[in-house]
Amino acid sequence: MFIVARPGELRDRVREWRYKGERIAFVPTMGNLHAGHGSLVKEARRRATRVVVSVFVNPLQFGPNEDYASYPRTPEDDRRLLEELQVDLLFVPEVDDMYPHGQSTTARVQVPELDSILCGAFRPGHFTGVATIVTKLLNLVQPDIALFGEKDFQQLMIILVRELALPFRDAHHATGAIVKAAEKAGVSLGALQHHFRTKAELTVEAMGFVSARLAGEFVSAIPRDGDELERVELALDRLLVVFRGPTFAAAMELHLAARTDDALREPMKKLHAEDRLRIRESAIALMPGIEERPGFDAWLLMSVSAIRGMAVATMGVEQVAEEWKELRDQLVESATELVRQEST
Repeated sequence: MFIVARPGELRDRVREWRYKGERIAFVPTMGNLHAGHGSLVKEARRRATRVVVSVFVNPLQFGPNEDYASYPRTPEDDRRLLEELQVDLLFVPEVDDMYPHGQSTTARVQVPELDSILCGAFRPGHFTGVATIVTKLLNLVQPDIALFGEKDFQQLMIILVRELALPFRDAHHATGAIVKAAEKAGVSLGALQHHFRTKAELTVEAMGFVSARLAGEFVSAIPRDGDELERVELALDRLLVVFRGPTFAAAMELHLAARTDDALREPMKKLHAEDRLRIRESAIALMPGIEERPGFDAWLLMSVSAIRGMAVATMGVEQVAEEWKELRDQLVESATELVRQEST
């Protein structure tokens, strides 16, 4: 196994293989390798003549409150594993090799919208760092196939976004992440995926199932007892649980997948319109006649956006009681003002 640290050495070695007509597969990693990485390397070996693996802990994707220095590094264990897997070349650059003019002045690759939702909402700059380093590595290696794990669905979508026009054919299983996202919501599509000709068809089918389940959860969140404002407060608590639950997480992942595929734009618009209608109907069931108050639709949009925003920003955080109480009090106050208004 060749071990190189300089980009020029990497290019020279890969160029030799390419001139010989050899097929090159590339697996980018941040090290601390485990069995999941090993499965990607094995798949790369199956699909190509030569396998290149990079190990680089990228400082550009770490935020101000994230400890780059403490990220686990196991270089010797990584090297032994990759040798056992018969990797042809291990690329282990230093930070100065990847950012020779410093991080503050380096050109960056930003993917609008995709890097500001889900965990991107509370890790500003993280996905820009990911897209930047992956673009750099792919330009250096210029592989025939690049393999990425599906563990981080959002990261995968950012790497594979169509607008980057990267010169490789990705080898991840296109429908696998969609099936996994749906299964998080309790919708089993594994047996169905072979019946769909395209990823778009499967995504629309998955989103239909997940949207229907989400609608049921919205309906279940509507309390039947108590006065109007007591029901509002209880409903808000229940909605937070829905938005922090697996069904909503699955819906967000599927929505993310759809935003990288033009064939899904119109079907997803239709589904989103149906979702908005269901939420509106739930609010009216909660507070009958509320739709006649001026500003109802604006209030509803603001309230749902606020709850959803908190749910997205706190994914993976167990306790959000203090933050939620402050937001809930604000929403109850705005609902009270709305209820007290004269009907139009």
